[in-house]
Amino acid sequence: MARLKDMYKSEVAPAMMEKFGYKSVMEIPKIEKIVVNMGLGDSKDNPKGLEAAVKELGIITGQKPVVTRAKKSVANFKLRQGMPIGAKVTLRGEKMYEFADRLLNIALPRVRDFRGVNPNAFDGRGNYALGIKEQLIFPEIEYDKVEKLHGMDIIFVTTAKTDEESRELLKLMGMPFAK
Repeated sequence: MARLKDMYKSEVAPAMMEKFGYKSVMEIPKIEKIVVNMGLGDSKDNPKGLEAAVKELGIITGQKPVVTRAKKSVANFKLRQGMPIGAKVTLRGEKMYEFADRLLNIALPRVRDFRGVNPNAFDGRGNYALGIKEQLIFPEIEYDKVEKLHGMDIIFVTTAKTDEESRELLKLMGMPFAK
């Protein structure tokens, strides 16, 4: 079982239950899924770049990414409907906990001048979004093989009803929020 999942069951859940006074164990918020999205605006000119990004995203998450396509044509962006414009992965279960563990304990501390993540990036419904500027912070990516730096969005979708509950959940799970 994933280390973070064990920690959730043994430490986080009881602490949350005590702090918020839940009556049932099922009320305790938990991470439902983690969505990793990589938008590639230049993929229309460079199809090889899209392949490389999809491969890197697969290496980082341990799951095959889905190529996202344009919903509408936008003339100003030279974009046609159906063109590939990014890649995303939805992680659930064991893989989600493994990825979260790697992100929180290995990748984020490797960010240059890291002072913590934005504590206000909640959406009002208990979900947390985090932007990363380069994929090199993950140890699985080899520096020499990277052609172009790609940023990515990582969204933690939780069952929490409020941002306060979600913030507490992520803090207890080891999310390094900035002071």
